[in-house]
Amino acid sequence: MNKTTGVSIILPTYNEEECIDPLVSSLIPVLDISCKGDYEIIVVDDSSEDKTREVVKNLSSENGNLKLIERNEERSLPLSLFEGIHSANKEYVMWLDSDGSMDAESVGKLLNELKEKNNDVIIGSRFVKGGGYKGKDKIKNLNIKNFVKTIIRSEDSLIAIILSNIFNKLLNAILPIQVKDLTSGFIVGKKSYFNKSMFENSVYGEYFINVVVSLSLSKISIKEVGYYCKARQSGESKTSTNILRLVSLSKPYINAALKNRKKF
Repeated sequence: MNKTTGVSIILPTYNEEECIDPLVSSLIPVLDISCKGDYEIIVVDDSSEDKTREVVKNLSSENGNLKLIERNEERSLPLSLFEGIHSANKEYVMWLDSDGSMDAESVGKLLNELKEKNNDVIIGSRFVKGGGYKGKDKIKNLNIKNFVKTIIRSEDSLIAIILSNIFNKLLNAILPIQVKDLTSGFIVGKKSYFNKSMFENSVYGEYFINVVVSLSLSKISIKEVGYYCKARQSGESKTSTNILRLVSLSKPYINAALKNRKKF
């Protein structure tokens, strides 16, 4: 990414009225510096039932770089993301969760890496050096007792964090790919690298496996950059905290990994 090339930041939302304002407000100063003002923030709202859209509309009236896409079709995280990518006006696109777990500092970190390697795809990873889990963004200053307290007080599940680590190890055992965080959902690269086939026919976050496999088969270089995924401090988690539900949700990911394995 050079001085004249901007980036489109895509934020998929569903009932994030409490989180979207703090996130957008924190992103703007980082993007002003990293992109020298050459950016846009695209919020793709997937038929929220709260006031997410009203919040974004109010914010957009104050910032011309922010725009809202209102989806009224069947809810789909993967298709929401692709709709944002398709409408992007910049050469590079980045997408991340809207719950604050991927903060502005981490966004700046990925963009700085992109400046050095502008033909690569950069993935924010919890499982490489410099990365970590939700609620432990200040890992050096937290003991295990305070770590557990942070998770319990948040809307995130401790068991979900543990399973995420185990689950990614399983996915890596299935797929012959060097990417450690196959459920990241935090990525930046040239818009031209991404196409609809990577996102369609997916239920939820397993689309990311399709993205990584497609990029790898296209010989596009991928670099993981560690970041600390923070605990949600407000709003409602979209991931169930029930262990049986979590195991059930893992099935599409495993199926996607097994299906993609055949491509190698």
